Amino acid sequence: MKKAMIQYPGLAGKIVFNTGAASGIGLAMAHAFASQGASLMLLDIDEASLLKAKAVLEEAYPTVRVEIFVGSITDPKALDAAAEQTIKTFGRLDVLLNNAGISMNKPALDITPDEWRRAIDIDLSGIFFCCQAAARRMIHNGGGVILATASMWGLVSSARRSAYCAAKAGVVSLCKSLAVEWAEHHIRVNAICPGYIQTALVSDLVSRGVLDEQALHARTPLGRMGTPEEVAHTALYLASDLAGFITGHAMVIDGGWTADGY
Repeated sequence: MKKAMIQYPGLAGKIVFNTGAASGIGLAMAHAFASQGASLMLLDIDEASLLKAKAVLEEAYPTVRVEIFVGSITDPKALDAAAEQTIKTFGRLDVLLNNAGISMNKPALDITPDEWRRAIDIDLSGIFFCCQAAARRMIHNGGGVILATASMWGLVSSARRSAYCAAKAGVVSLCKSLAVEWAEHHIRVNAICPGYIQTALVSDLVSRGVLDEQALHARTPLGRMGTPEEVAHTALYLASDLAGFITGHAMVIDGGWTADGY
């Protein structure tokens, strides 16, 4: 990812805690915030990919400090330890990017209890535990920004996605609730709701025949999938001073998918 030409006010020098940062949208966000001069604490369960991401980021942005923490967002103790390590390393925590998550595309009658719990644990509960761990530190900073990557499927629904839709709708509602509750602490909380984005995860689903790429393009008014970098720039805007009066919002970036009800 090339260094961003656009500079978003208020991001230089910020400390960013980014989950699911080793690949896809999370990695694109790491590059985007590094390009703004923010320092990064990256969390993922994939240590090898985290180390690779750290090396690539440090080479691309030599003046930016990048640290990593291996852990799962389903483990509140690990998240608390990661947030505390961020404070010990950088002295503060300014921005939380909730990117870790999984997809689930399966008929509702075939979802097992374990599959349902896994989707909710990772895609909803994990987001809450991340928010909780970060906000406890942000309060001492005098404020901060929390962004959660939800999905357009948190705003509209589809067959074969009951667990995923339920979890992502929960994320949208959670962000609104936390935005209201934590406004007094000057913590802004917003959800980002991507449509189909050209990530390795989506490419895998296409290759396995779970998704039809041409059909997705035809269904999307703009006629294509989005890119991780486009989602990352949305995050830059929402985290910056330009969005200082935006909280409790669900920002849709879906090429017009949810607007087209026909």
